[in-house]
Amino acid sequence: MKKILVVDDDQQIRELLLDFFHQLGFEVTTAANGVEALGKFSPDDTDCILSDLVMPDMGGLELLKKIKTQAPKIPFLVITGYPSIETALEVMKQGAYDYITKPFQMEDVRIKVERALQTQALQKSVKSLTGIAWAVIISIPIWLILGIIFGRVWK
Repeated sequence: MKKILVVDDDQQIRELLLDFFHQLGFEVTTAANGVEALGKFSPDDTDCILSDLVMPDMGGLELLKKIKTQAPKIPFLVITGYPSIETALEVMKQGAYDYITKPFQMEDVRIKVERALQTQALQKSVKSLTGIAWAVIISIPIWLILGIIFGRVWK
């Protein structure tokens, strides 16, 4: 079961996203601002983060920066009711996976979250395959040398 952290100061949006993703089979944790989100965040217990940009105490951009220092691979999607090109560029530069504007369509949010999770899974698979490929490449010369040694010993 994938785990999502939803961070928004608007309780209705938190509840809407909570219910929606629960119905899709996700485990959802909610927080009202960045400070609360950091208290609930665990890199081992979070697969994706959906965060509002403008919130009291700690906004989404500051939360994004703090999360990326702890867990740079976790997809972070920013939601905002105050869209601008400058803001979009800044959050993407800081490592956000995607940018969602309010009002949003639930289907659009679902697609973006699923795409983020698929990208994360693909990156993990590539990393595993790369490790296996290097292990094979490194082990081939060792097996060749052992083959030569055993071939000479058995003659």
